[in-house]
Amino acid sequence: MSTRIYALPVQETGWHLPSGSTTAFCWDYDEGRDRLLSLYDKGKHKQWDAAERIDWSHVIDPDNPLAIPEETVPIYGSRIWAALGERDRGLVQRHLTAWQFSQFLHGEQGALICASKIVQTVPDLDAKFYAATQVMDEARHVEAYSRYLREKLGLAYPINEHLKALLNDVIADSRWDMTYLGMQVLIEGLALAAFGLVRDLTGDPLAEAINAYVMQDEARHVAFGRLALRDYYRELTDRERQEREEFCVEACYLMRDRFVGEEVWQTLDFNADECIEYVRQSESFLQFRTLLFTRIVPTLRDIGMLGPRLRTAFADMGVLSFEDVDIDNVMIHDEAAASEVDQRRKAQVEQTIAAGRDA
Repeated sequence: MSTRIYALPVQETGWHLPSGSTTAFCWDYDEGRDRLLSLYDKGKHKQWDAAERIDWSHVIDPDNPLAIPEETVPIYGSRIWAALGERDRGLVQRHLTAWQFSQFLHGEQGALICASKIVQTVPDLDAKFYAATQVMDEARHVEAYSRYLREKLGLAYPINEHLKALLNDVIADSRWDMTYLGMQVLIEGLALAAFGLVRDLTGDPLAEAINAYVMQDEARHVAFGRLALRDYYRELTDRERQEREEFCVEACYLMRDRFVGEEVWQTLDFNADECIEYVRQSESFLQFRTLLFTRIVPTLRDIGMLGPRLRTAFADMGVLSFEDVDIDNVMIHDEAAASEVDQRRKAQVEQTIAAGRDA
């Protein structure tokens, strides 16, 4: 994607980060764990082509790309929003969508790199098999979000500093399980919640389809992380467990503060400080930030990492109640939602063909 469409200047298009990883070969070619191999089979059969499955001919409304009520705009109700004309309100909607989908894009490239690192570093062959399917999944996600920003919005934003800092920590750590924990559980868990909010709230079929299809893949990825870490974390020493729990605490606070969108308000020059402060205090933003942890909390519980430090942190964030969420049912719903989008599109195509015959 050309950097010419970035809303902010990009000084460097590359980011070079040493990872210090150790490559693990496995000479044991026995069948391995049934559930991981089942995920591998599912990953093979669920591959799809972003150029064909998504209807790229759809024309979006540039002034409201997600076709959502203006009440969902983070500065809705503020003095600044009230003073804006129709044109500037449309500009806000376009930039917010570009910023959000840009972070989705950058996060998916991070997931692509982490999945390839897992293939290299994880000690078990069955996990290498599944991670190989995830590499293709993540490449497809990068393709889809990049194409949406390039062809539909013509606008993009660089990576948010909070997301960049977290990716830096995850990729630079040489321990294979930290790649799983940081990417498969934390970053992808939060991304799933953000994708889901777009999927469920948007009135635009293109935005719905992209996010629903990506979520169908991501549901498998999170399941992969849970399966791979659950057994391993039972064997951790107290010190190792405390280390990982502290990492999760810091990462969750970092991610919670990621979605204010400072770059948008600074770019649009609407009194950025006032916009940022209004967003941070708004009820809709606080609710949105809380919902981002619906998948992370029960997943950490599932792998045995919801210890005292995390419980205290999640209580402080107001998200500890999510530990009772049935994460398996949530993932089943994510997979079913993509199938429903396919069925609706198929029905629309059949209606169009029938209408042509009757004309």
